[in-house]
Amino acid sequence: MPPVAPVRRTVARLAALLVATLALGVATAPVSPASAAPATGLLAAAPGDDEGGTPALRAQLDAASKGWLEARAALNRSVTRQQQLTTQLKTINGELTVRDAKVGEIAGVAYRAGRLGTAAALLGSSSPEGFMDRAAALEQVAAHEDRVLRDLIETRDEATRTQTALTGEIQEQRKQVATMAKRKQQAERALEVANDRASSSGGGSVQGTSSANAEPAKRNADGSWPPESCSVNDPTPADGCITPRTLHALQQAQAAGFTRYVSCHRPSGSGEHPKGRACDFAAQKDGFGGVASGGDKTYGNNLAAYFIRNADALAVLYVIWFKQIWLPSSGWKAYSGGNGDPSSDHTNHVHLSVY
Repeated sequence: MPPVAPVRRTVARLAALLVATLALGVATAPVSPASAAPATGLLAAAPGDDEGGTPALRAQLDAASKGWLEARAALNRSVTRQQQLTTQLKTINGELTVRDAKVGEIAGVAYRAGRLGTAAALLGSSSPEGFMDRAAALEQVAAHEDRVLRDLIETRDEATRTQTALTGEIQEQRKQVATMAKRKQQAERALEVANDRASSSGGGSVQGTSSANAEPAKRNADGSWPPESCSVNDPTPADGCITPRTLHALQQAQAAGFTRYVSCHRPSGSGEHPKGRACDFAAQKDGFGGVASGGDKTYGNNLAAYFIRNADALAVLYVIWFKQIWLPSSGWKAYSGGNGDPSSDHTNHVHLSVY
């Protein structure tokens, strides 16, 4: 058996080294969102994950928000096309009115002139030259009348096709409205338990203000959002990668004056951070800490309001702040991580997820 004293000295040295290491880490590293012991149930946070809720719940929220945004984009496309068709139909109806009048005028001239054909023109001519002149005039009138009638028929056919297309667009709009309603219900069902849990824990209200407008992120020609991968460098201390839209949202928020500590990419977990589609914006100046209050809470309120104001421009999927989640389809809803700590309850940082 080894001597007792050397063993004690070794243990003491290891303990001192451990304390020094921990002290150094606390002194130099920003405070990051803490991971409490895993809880149970729908709102249990995944190990090492501070986004709150279970992976299944977040997947439902993600699907609901994405589906709603896609449905709204399709609806906007239908509305734009409907407006174009309506304008086109007005133009065609105007041409129809003009050409109807011309046809009526030609018909009146023909009636008054008594169009009896080439034989009548020949019989009514007093000379060969008169016959040729009258035959040529008659042919011109007939050709013009025929051309106008053919144009009128084509215009009417085009108007009919336009009207049919317009009806189809209206039907598509109704489908998109129904889709949006289903997505909204899906999101609200996913949050039913969260509502009950958070309402009993005093989530408070989000009453921020923001007048800043963000530059819109890039869209496809039809207004939809192009798919993006985690392909650009994360400029925050978290390092790693984020999507171009996430970077755009981060840069726009900073340009609007929200320049406190931010962490985006996280290599593990089941939420949006590993995908490069989320950032956590600390309410405190020096990093993530305890429950925000006073000016720090006002900062978080205003930041959340900024993202909501610019949700369409920045492709916001959802915003989580102070035990509440904002969805583009439903607005603010109660939301709790269930662990009771500032990170999973999002009372020390604003979480942003983008499409």
